[in-house]
Amino acid sequence: MEPMTAHSARALRSQGALAMLRHVHARPSAKRADAARALGLSSGSATEITSRLKAARLLDEEASPLTGGRGRPSPALVPHRDGPLVCVVDVSHERWRAACVELGGRVVAQEAGGHSGTPDVLRTLGHHVSALRVRYGHRLRAVSACVAGTVSATTVVQASGMGWRDVDLEPLRPPGIPLLVGNDASLAGLAEARRGAGAGARVVLHLTVEVGVGGILVVDGRPVDGATGAGGEFGHMPFGDPSLRCPCGARGCWDLEVDGRAMARALGRPAPRDPRTAAGHVIAAAASDPAARSAVEAAAHALGRGIGALANALDPGVVTISGLATGLAATAPAALETGYSAGLMRYRRAAPPPILPSTLGPQGPLTGAADAAFDLLLTEEGLAAWSRA
Repeated sequence: MEPMTAHSARALRSQGALAMLRHVHARPSAKRADAARALGLSSGSATEITSRLKAARLLDEEASPLTGGRGRPSPALVPHRDGPLVCVVDVSHERWRAACVELGGRVVAQEAGGHSGTPDVLRTLGHHVSALRVRYGHRLRAVSACVAGTVSATTVVQASGMGWRDVDLEPLRPPGIPLLVGNDASLAGLAEARRGAGAGARVVLHLTVEVGVGGILVVDGRPVDGATGAGGEFGHMPFGDPSLRCPCGARGCWDLEVDGRAMARALGRPAPRDPRTAAGHVIAAAASDPAARSAVEAAAHALGRGIGALANALDPGVVTISGLATGLAATAPAALETGYSAGLMRYRRAAPPPILPSTLGPQGPLTGAADAAFDLLLTEEGLAAWSRA
């Protein structure tokens, strides 16, 4: 066996530090002893790695509360008070949020407001990001934006709910800091697979209904987001009426069968200006209004049928749902189940992937955007850059 070189020893130490950081990020306040067991480290190695991470201002330790058992409890591993932060910008159809998030996912600062739907909101957000950079200095390591629209690299190709076309989010990038941009539903799915209802499953399909259907397939904790980052636009699969043209330019999109636009058509009403709010009103009325209940059941059936088709094609272990999809499932569970079963191949019907409601709710996109940014930072390159800061 060849002797270990200084370079290979450094590489092993680096990998051990990365593994420890990733473990703490995924499991905030993990005990040092538990982390050592999970990572296959000796107690001495875990202590040595923790000491280096403390010296590097990445982790710290807090005394664990006494349990009454024998011995002293292992200390909990927590983010260093001077450690790295990421800035998350969340732009939905009518609201925005700008937050700083530390290792482990805790929000340490947040501001929010409304907007008119025009790209002018980027100017406001750019000011907030710049202020956070001034406040936290070199600790701010990346900006991660999540947007209710189709994304390619740092450009929002289309966001029909806001009327955006080819809007570049570069104004959100402070000098010298990476900018990541993702679809809000896809990032919510990433968070749901890692920290929410899909945690523990190897293959998770996440779907959300807001204005249309978005989502992502997550395999081994990694999103399958395509060559340009625009993967997960499930709402534009032709599961609907081909006579209907979608704002995206295609015909027969699934989007048009499951949200407030579909319910308005079923009720003989004009297309709503705000499909999400309109859908919420119809779902709320379904308990006492037969026409509203029928509209909700039709949308739930269409949602279930599409989920069945995706289950056939993608073979997830679990399906998680959020947004208006949870309201459809709760209000018309039989219609959803009937549509789901009808869309599944026969051999899948005996044990179909379970459909589970989100446990993260509205925090899903922000949580996923923060995780995407820390994925960039928790690398050998990211740690090397931090050590030079």
